[in-house]
Amino acid sequence: MQPHIAALAQRVLNGELLSRDDARSLVRVEGDDVYDLFYWANKIRIRFMGRDVKFCAIVAAKVGGCSEDCKFCAQSEHHDGPAKDQSKLTDDQVLQSAWHAAEVGADSFGIVNSGRGPTRRELEEWLKPIMMKIATEGKTRACATLGALTPETAKFLYDCGIRRINHNIETSERHYPNIVSTHPFSERINTLKIAKEAGLSLCSGGIFGMGEVWEDRLDMMFTLRDIGVDVFPINFLNAIHGTPLENQPQLHPMECLKIISLCRFVLPTAELKVAGGREKVLRDVQSWIFFAGADSTMIGNYLTTYGRSPEMDHQMVRDLGLSWRNYDGGCVSPSEADPKLNRVSHTGRHNIPILYEREVTAAAPAI
Repeated sequence: MQPHIAALAQRVLNGELLSRDDARSLVRVEGDDVYDLFYWANKIRIRFMGRDVKFCAIVAAKVGGCSEDCKFCAQSEHHDGPAKDQSKLTDDQVLQSAWHAAEVGADSFGIVNSGRGPTRRELEEWLKPIMMKIATEGKTRACATLGALTPETAKFLYDCGIRRINHNIETSERHYPNIVSTHPFSERINTLKIAKEAGLSLCSGGIFGMGEVWEDRLDMMFTLRDIGVDVFPINFLNAIHGTPLENQPQLHPMECLKIISLCRFVLPTAELKVAGGREKVLRDVQSWIFFAGADSTMIGNYLTTYGRSPEMDHQMVRDLGLSWRNYDGGCVSPSEADPKLNRVSHTGRHNIPILYEREVTAAAPAI
């Protein structure tokens, strides 16, 4: 057993947070010692998160036609990805997805909307009744991934019964301009702070394998630890044809597992959710994610790529001698019978309710 890894693990198990230098020393672990890293990451998982695992499910309620140029994304109108054109699900399709997610054991269910941020019409006329229905039914936690938020839109989501938002920062602040140019890293951080102030639980992580180096990975981990995220999604790039990253080399499965373990050492009390790219990148070692420190995974399909059948993931968990925890938070009553957006600041050519100084040429009207 590598004593340095054991010593750092004991400090974490005793409630201490590791420093950046501590994490760097774990990055340098190679060869057979990586298995010691997995061993202790699993101990930390059990100590702070328990033995049971969680499932999360999402539905792409609106797909494609996105104004942003994220280089990994098949939905951007800047690229030739397979989901470039916009389409929407019906209310019933979204609700049926939510009920199915609850049936297969999803602790959380997220409604995902393409685009930089939600329009007022989308929030009030389309999403509001769906979100309120899911929240009041109480079959699974009502979550949303809608892009950039203002204090007004964050409060509106809370008033509708949403209790968690996902808004990934994707990578480090240093590497971010290599991946996205149409909106700044600071906007993503600001959305997380606004959501937290509104009482929303934070789900935020990123994508590994986009050409970043280990310092970028640590930057992302420590940035989100400082903000205080509750859930840290760990995605591995599934390079999609037609996107600028389509030829990006794929990460090795053991490097992916090492990333998971570092995340567990750095964020011992956060839910670590292995999501996009799991099936393609990890291949035959998918079940190792839990013994590398993860305690959660996505079940079902992703936004524009297929996942595995829920039955396969159920079997994987049972084969490990583990079990999963269904949602037990009960129904959430909306704060208001008919939530309204009293004021929205609009900007950008798609007239979305966010405020980004560079784009504003005149005072945004209050409506």
